[in-house]
Amino acid sequence: MSTFSAFIAGKPVTGSGAVLPVINPADETELTGITEAGPDLVDQAARAARAAFDDGRWRNRPVEARQEILRRIADRIDAASDELAAIETANTGIPLSQAKARHVARAGHNFRFFADYIGQTAGRLYDQAPDHLTMVRRQPVGVAGLIAPWNAPIALGAMKLAGAIAFGNSCIIKPSEQAPLGVHRLVELIHEAGLPDGVINLVSGRGAVTGDALVRHPDVDVVSFTGGTGTGRTIMSAAGQLLKPSTMELGGKSANIIFESADFDQALDGALLGIFTNNGQQCLAGSRILVQRSIADRFIPAFLERVAKLRVGHPLDGTTEIGPVSSRTHHDRILAYAETARREGMRILAGGKAHADFAKGFYVEPTVALTDDPGLTVCQEEIFGPFATIMTFDTPDDAFRIANATRFGLVSYVWTQDLYLAMRAQEELEAGVVWINTPMMRELRAPFGGWKESGVGAEGGMDCEAFYTRQKTVTLARHPLPLRRMGLG
Repeated sequence: MSTFSAFIAGKPVTGSGAVLPVINPADETELTGITEAGPDLVDQAARAARAAFDDGRWRNRPVEARQEILRRIADRIDAASDELAAIETANTGIPLSQAKARHVARAGHNFRFFADYIGQTAGRLYDQAPDHLTMVRRQPVGVAGLIAPWNAPIALGAMKLAGAIAFGNSCIIKPSEQAPLGVHRLVELIHEAGLPDGVINLVSGRGAVTGDALVRHPDVDVVSFTGGTGTGRTIMSAAGQLLKPSTMELGGKSANIIFESADFDQALDGALLGIFTNNGQQCLAGSRILVQRSIADRFIPAFLERVAKLRVGHPLDGTTEIGPVSSRTHHDRILAYAETARREGMRILAGGKAHADFAKGFYVEPTVALTDDPGLTVCQEEIFGPFATIMTFDTPDDAFRIANATRFGLVSYVWTQDLYLAMRAQEELEAGVVWINTPMMRELRAPFGGWKESGVGAEGGMDCEAFYTRQKTVTLARHPLPLRRMGLG
């Protein structure tokens, strides 16, 4: 596996900071240690990115030339899918089948999508004024600081990288210190595909050290972050002090609403996928399952029966559906929420304990808790693991009230065959994304971003274009103008 403190101007670099262990969550072995990139390496990376941008080695290439390299990158990712999936699984605990089919496949798709997108972008022209033509064009913003999360490093890191460089920018990416290895290899593959040196640079380390230096560096023009809401506040505050635009994709506590008019089997499958995919570690998890009371006596036992049959195992086992969570700290945090649920009077219907079948590794039993009080801690705070809460409701008004009674607003899921109820739901729900009769469909042409404390800004075709470029208004005279003459005495 590739390990380095930084990748700057096309070359791996090792710093002199603290050595951070990278742990395999399946067996607790140390995969490697990575020396943290301090402010000195961040400065080198930022200067390399600025030099690559200023001399135009990438931004001045014709769109067709940039498209060719973006597609070549996608091909490299596809060809290395087995290798990338193995790295991602070892570093994150994501089941190998999910890492390959979802995460790595999505990484290649990100680059192909933006290759296609930049071939169709267009400026605007205003010709209403009789004496002037005014056009609005967009130019790359400069150097982007990109901070990727630990729960889907390759897929979400690739989204940021593809979106930033497609429009001609240079960038520096910082993967999570907990799961950096997939992004390290991804950056190497990108350079093997022919991207000019300095366009993408990488720095590894903790947020308080490497991340803070990256956000505050004067050569970094914009910041894009995916991660927890608390960290997002800190980053956005630092960027705001320096008047740097930023996008924040943050936490979620998404409602998965099962109406009595739902296709029962589809809703059951969707609810399981919504909370237990990716070991439950995704900001868009449907962690609050709201079931209409008229079908609760049927739905809840069916859900629990399926939960009991979920295959928890080593992530390299092809039959595994849920692997270990990311770290010992996170494992203990999830179990602490189970204790909180018991203390607050919730019924634990399944799980709530460390998985007894594993002597090593950070395995948690798939957990389901039941309550009628949507204000309890585990109904309000993001747990980020295989932990579902179930609540019942009587009317659509009740469902929308409970769904919206949270400080988060990333996604909502709705299961109903009633078209008019579906239309009302998408109107009433306070979320940036509403999925109706489908789990986790990501349309890259459309914005993905949250309301309230789930984020600021969005990612997607037009949204990335707006963020990673600056608009410029250019006005031309249509003919020589009779100008008012000053200073003639």
